[in-house]
Amino acid sequence: MYRLIKTLSFLFILLFAFFARAQVCTGTFGPPLINQTFGQGNDTDNWYGPLAQYAPGASTSTTFMGPPGPSPRNLTANQSGLVKTPATPGNPYPIYWLPHADHTGDNNGLMLLIDGVATPTVFFEQKMDDLCPNTMLRLSIWVLNTNSPAANAQPPKMILKVIDPNGNLLGSASTGNVTADGMWHQYTLDFSNGNNSTVTLQLVNDTPTNSGNDFALDDITVQACGPGITPFFNLNNAALNMCEGNTSSFTVNANISPEYVNPVYQWQENKGADWVNINGVTTKPATINFLNQPAGIYQYRLITAINGNIDKVFCRAVSDPITVTVNPLPIARAENSGPFCTGNTIQLTASGGTSYSWTGPNGFTSTAQNPTLTNATKAMEGEYTVTVMANGCSSNASTNVKVSDPLQISTNVQMVSICEGKSVQLTVSGGTEYLWQPANGLSDPNSANPVAAPAETTTYTVKVSQGLCSETAQITVNVNKNAMADAGADQKIVTGQKITLNGKVSNDATYLWTPADYLDDPAKLNPVATPPHDITYTLHASSSLGCSSSSDEVNITVYPKVVIPNTFSPNGDNVNDTWNIPAAASFPNPVVKIMNRYGNLVYQSTGPFKPWDGKMNGKDLPPGVYYYSVYLNEDFQTYTGWLMLVR
Repeated sequence: MYRLIKTLSFLFILLFAFFARAQVCTGTFGPPLINQTFGQGNDTDNWYGPLAQYAPGASTSTTFMGPPGPSPRNLTANQSGLVKTPATPGNPYPIYWLPHADHTGDNNGLMLLIDGVATPTVFFEQKMDDLCPNTMLRLSIWVLNTNSPAANAQPPKMILKVIDPNGNLLGSASTGNVTADGMWHQYTLDFSNGNNSTVTLQLVNDTPTNSGNDFALDDITVQACGPGITPFFNLNNAALNMCEGNTSSFTVNANISPEYVNPVYQWQENKGADWVNINGVTTKPATINFLNQPAGIYQYRLITAINGNIDKVFCRAVSDPITVTVNPLPIARAENSGPFCTGNTIQLTASGGTSYSWTGPNGFTSTAQNPTLTNATKAMEGEYTVTVMANGCSSNASTNVKVSDPLQISTNVQMVSICEGKSVQLTVSGGTEYLWQPANGLSDPNSANPVAAPAETTTYTVKVSQGLCSETAQITVNVNKNAMADAGADQKIVTGQKITLNGKVSNDATYLWTPADYLDDPAKLNPVATPPHDITYTLHASSSLGCSSSSDEVNITVYPKVVIPNTFSPNGDNVNDTWNIPAAASFPNPVVKIMNRYGNLVYQSTGPFKPWDGKMNGKDLPPGVYYYSVYLNEDFQTYTGWLMLVR
């Protein structure tokens, strides 16, 4: 009988375990009710403990090592420790335990490192309190085979068990062999806790060897199965966007499947600090008063539970959040680079948004951020408004454009003529500042009334300014040159010769030679002159444009005709008694020499010419042929020849 009862009890336990494991969540598993992460380490320490400090509710039947940890730095069978990485500093067997971060990849996150044994004992327990009775739960653990694949060690294997406070099995599952691939592996067990608010997770070693049975545990969680909740706004929107200063109330609702029996609801709001209940909002569809809300992120979620359990954290289902974003109004700015002058380019600028829309005078519109208006006119003056948009929100800004009237400038003349060396006053009006260019010949290039005395014909451009506006005008000053006379170089002729005067005049002039004596035509620029004696002619030039006249002189030197006799008879009869050259008397310093047939000098006259009387040193020279050379001046060649002295 005892054996039958024992057998029936064993079958009951197996059936209970089967049904417990066979339960299926028809809703969704919510956020973790329990989350055992084994705590956080620091940048310096390698071993941590005690276990209860870093992992509340957890216990182990292995020998817990640390801190400071074992020496040498490796665990032996049935030992455990809290570490940041299996390959702790000083580990003498790095081929077995490789470096690896915790399940989340946090280099300072802790894990429970265990060197398992072959005995199928409960090596780890995690107590889980405050659970809601009659709830479908999911247990999840993460396991890392800490051995290197190169070690070719026996992989760890364990059984997940959940028991009630009386030791009754609520569910179990095997991990199978945990592969040595350097990756964390997740294992889950779904079970119902019945009427129990406290259950205990047990991990049982299922590896038939001590060698290689090395592994790490991390992130043990329990999630409750609740109805699937899909919250939404208004017409099934998952998110809303509004603009600051233009917020409005909205409806929240949710699709829930399956519903609790006799469900109750509570909407919560999170404005950035934490989730809080919204007073009075306890229906599935509900209206949220959302008027005049500042910019920010607002989240909403729905909590549902069986009536009476809404305030029990582990006995209710919580939806994912849906979000309302209240965007700040863009800070709109509008500017222009004015004031502007007629004909300028108007530059408008805006900032503060991602898109822009301008309106202005004369039907102006533009979607450019910084539009330009060319060839400004007075009609373009006025207020320009831009609508600045960002994140669906808009603000307006305006800027006033001023366009100055065109300057009305005037000058006293547009073109004027002056004689060379004279001046004229130029006058311009219509502004407050003036600049003449070029400055050559001006008394003051910054004056409105400068005196101009250019040497050549010049066109002056004056820039007339008033504020930022300016206009230009031009005045041309024609410079009429004075008449210029050039009578040419002085000349020399011999009596009876003709000479052409080399006169020149310039700059549109009339001319006349004076005196008219011995000229073939004094009104010609190049008359022919035949003066019998020295004479000075003057060329007169008169400007046809009324400018200054001028004159220039040319001296004509007329030398007598040179006649040199070749015979004389100094016999005292007073007829042809001397050798005389009449023209020599016209020259101040002629040089006359006479040589005999042997080349000996017999006579010389230097200075005013003195006729030769046929003597040498007061004595008569014998009749015969003598030779002469006569130098009158630089204008004449030296005359040479012979003469006959006759007695």
